[in-house]
Amino acid sequence: MTPLISRSGTGRKGLVSLICGALAAGGLAAAGVATLEPGAASASSHREAPLISGTPQYDNTDLYAFVSPDKPDTTTIVANWIPFEEPAGGPNFYTFADDAQYDLHIDNNADAQGDAVFRYTFKTHTKNGDTFLYNTGPVSNLADPDLNITQTYDLDLIRLKNGHEASRTKLADDVPVAPSDVGKASMPDYGKLRSQAVYKTAGGATTFAGQADDPFFADLRVFDLLYGGNLSEVGRDTLKGYNVNTIALQVPNDLIRESAHQPVVGIWSTTQRRNAQGYYSQVSRLGNPLVNEVVNPQKDKDKFNASQPAYDGQFLKNVTNPELPKLIESIYKIKAPAEPRNDLVDVFLKGVKGLNQPPNVRASEELRLNTSVPPSMHPKRLGVLDGDNAGFPNGRRLGDDVIDAALQVVEGELVGSKNDLGDAVDKNDKKFEKYFPYVAEPTAGSRGRLAKGTTAGTDVRSQLGDALQPAGSSAGGSGDTTLIAASAASGAAGILLLGTAFAWWRRRMQRAY
Repeated sequence: MTPLISRSGTGRKGLVSLICGALAAGGLAAAGVATLEPGAASASSHREAPLISGTPQYDNTDLYAFVSPDKPDTTTIVANWIPFEEPAGGPNFYTFADDAQYDLHIDNNADAQGDAVFRYTFKTHTKNGDTFLYNTGPVSNLADPDLNITQTYDLDLIRLKNGHEASRTKLADDVPVAPSDVGKASMPDYGKLRSQAVYKTAGGATTFAGQADDPFFADLRVFDLLYGGNLSEVGRDTLKGYNVNTIALQVPNDLIRESAHQPVVGIWSTTQRRNAQGYYSQVSRLGNPLVNEVVNPQKDKDKFNASQPAYDGQFLKNVTNPELPKLIESIYKIKAPAEPRNDLVDVFLKGVKGLNQPPNVRASEELRLNTSVPPSMHPKRLGVLDGDNAGFPNGRRLGDDVIDAALQVVEGELVGSKNDLGDAVDKNDKKFEKYFPYVAEPTAGSRGRLAKGTTAGTDVRSQLGDALQPAGSSAGGSGDTTLIAASAASGAAGILLLGTAFAWWRRRMQRAY
């Protein structure tokens, strides 16, 4: 997949921050495939609009919804925030915002208005404000006193009627969040920490919040004017190694659908941010995985993020007369399908007839899922296009190749223009889990190569000299060598810190404020 996800490298920290961080961590299927793939580059909302790209804590990157493969009487919703988390981005690792409402919306009668909202609100806790460390020692559990920065959250179910709150039920209170994976020295058993963050609520729901591997897979070189004019390089998953913050919720199907006779639900996620006066305003919105990247033009992107499905008529022309096919035709001479593109309206704004299009549907941008379709025993990455009705665009599973599927539809697969387009990235670099929350564990922050003279499992990680031996080595004077190495490392760090502090003081003395 090649999403229109514009990746922006994480900014480098100053020398002091780098030192602190170190201490804290202790081939194309066909030419046509590559060609179209660029267009598909919209699959994820990583930095998809001007305003939200500057506030990543509020940026909803992807939304998934599927009938749970191991519990088919439930639906799992996975929503991700904070794009392109560099795993070693300490000492201030990745947290949900305390001044935000992270919402999962349910429309169960197809009127383009929410009937239920699952709202997550977070709170950050700091045990020791006199250290720069995220954790002050190895963390064995979520209640470990060495886990210095922690988060908890509340989960509320809000029932709506005519767009107004009718009732509110507290489903979870002060649930712990799985922390960022600093590394093996800090979190020797991260899987245990994750399992402790899975919480069963009253009413049969299960919830999780914490860091995870970014499940979206795509070749993002598309932003260099559609693969830089060299399609032979398409096929590298440029999201490999990055993490996101995940909210996952598994709920009984009967809790969200209108009835067994009308099992289709529309789902979207939003972020509301509190302003200085205490009011919340919506700053991010996501349903289907391509809309605000490549369907909406620049002038509509921020407006879409602040809008509701009930008002999506203002964006209809962006779907019926899309820019992407014209762009592909101008560059690759692949003829664009005739307009207006009513086929795109049916698939992405109404749902597929006979599958996930509810009766009397009002066209709007929602991820529609038929909760009565059982999970596939052998999922196919192209979902419905390949005869697998349990996949995209009937909801979206973690392994669905939405870039290839959407690209083929945009280029006319449903109106007679058969094609096999794609970006040659067909799966995630990490395997997904078989059980809730299903997303893969995050990449750890400390994952570098060992220093010279060391072997795996040793406690010496210094490259101050080639002669250093692993702790406990049988070489003569191993104890002295270890002490010398530790002393040398401490001295070197002290010199670096003093030098940096002096440089900072000189710069400050020259500032006018």
